[in-house]
Amino acid sequence: MMIEDVVASALRTALPDAEITVSLEGSHCSVTVVCDSFSGMRPVARQQKVYAPLMELISSGQLHAVNIDARTP
Repeated sequence: MMIEDVVASALRTALPDAEITVSLEGSHCSVTVVCDSFSGMRPVARQQKVYAPLMELISSGQLHAVNIDARTP
Protein backbone atom coordinates (compact mmCIF):
# COMPACT_ATOMS: atom_id res chain seq x y z
CA MET A 1 0.00 0.00 0.00
CA MET A 2 1.34 3.42 -0.95
CA ILE A 3 1.89 5.93 1.86
CA GLU A 4 -0.64 8.22 0.15
CA ASP A 5 -3.30 5.53 0.67
CA VAL A 6 -2.23 5.04 4.29
CA VAL A 7 -2.56 8.78 4.96
CA ALA A 8 -5.98 8.95 3.29
CA SER A 9 -7.17 5.87 5.19
CA ALA A 10 -6.05 7.27 8.56
CA LEU A 11 -7.86 10.53 7.83
CA ARG A 12 -11.04 8.80 6.62
CA THR A 13 -11.14 6.75 9.80
CA ALA A 14 -10.81 9.86 11.97
CA LEU A 15 -13.04 12.09 9.81
CA PRO A 16 -15.50 9.78 8.02
CA ASP A 17 -17.76 12.60 6.80
CA ALA A 18 -14.90 14.59 5.24
CA GLU A 19 -13.85 15.06 1.64
CA ILE A 20 -10.13 14.24 1.64
CA THR A 21 -7.43 14.85 -0.93
CA VAL A 22 -3.85 13.67 -0.38
CA SER A 23 -0.82 14.38 -2.55
CA LEU A 24 2.69 13.21 -1.80
CA GLU A 25 6.05 14.40 -3.03
CA GLY A 26 8.81 12.37 -1.41
CA SER A 27 8.16 12.49 2.32
CA HIS A 28 6.28 15.79 2.05
CA CYS A 29 2.52 15.48 2.14
CA SER A 30 -0.22 17.96 1.26
CA VAL A 31 -3.65 17.24 2.65
CA THR A 32 -6.92 19.02 1.95
CA VAL A 33 -9.80 18.14 4.24
CA VAL A 34 -13.25 19.63 3.74
CA CYS A 35 -15.57 18.78 6.61
CA ASP A 36 -18.83 20.11 8.08
CA SER A 37 -17.59 19.34 11.59
CA PHE A 38 -14.94 22.08 11.20
CA SER A 39 -17.70 24.67 11.35
CA GLY A 40 -17.10 27.06 14.25
CA MET A 41 -13.60 25.70 14.90
CA ARG A 42 -10.54 27.94 14.88
CA PRO A 43 -7.97 27.19 12.12
CA VAL A 44 -5.46 25.78 14.63
CA ALA A 45 -8.08 23.39 16.07
CA ARG A 46 -8.93 22.21 12.54
CA GLN A 47 -5.27 21.52 11.80
CA GLN A 48 -4.84 19.65 15.09
CA LYS A 49 -7.85 17.45 14.24
CA VAL A 50 -6.26 16.54 10.88
CA TYR A 51 -2.72 16.21 12.27
CA ALA A 52 -3.65 13.85 15.14
CA PRO A 53 -4.38 10.71 13.06
CA LEU A 54 -1.08 11.24 11.20
CA MET A 55 1.15 11.34 14.30
CA GLU A 56 2.21 7.70 14.03
CA LEU A 57 3.32 8.18 10.40
CA ILE A 58 5.20 11.34 11.32
CA SER A 59 6.92 9.87 14.38
CA SER A 60 7.93 6.77 12.39
CA GLY A 61 9.58 8.99 9.77
CA GLN A 62 7.29 7.86 6.92
CA LEU A 63 6.09 11.45 6.66
CA HIS A 64 8.47 14.33 7.15
CA ALA A 65 6.27 17.36 6.55
CA VAL A 66 2.53 17.78 6.28
CA ASN A 67 0.86 20.80 4.73
CA ILE A 68 -2.76 20.95 5.89
CA ASP A 69 -5.66 22.82 4.32
CA ALA A 70 -8.66 22.21 6.58
CA ARG A 71 -11.90 23.97 5.71
CA THR A 72 -15.67 23.79 5.70
CA PRO A 73 -17.67 23.16 2.52
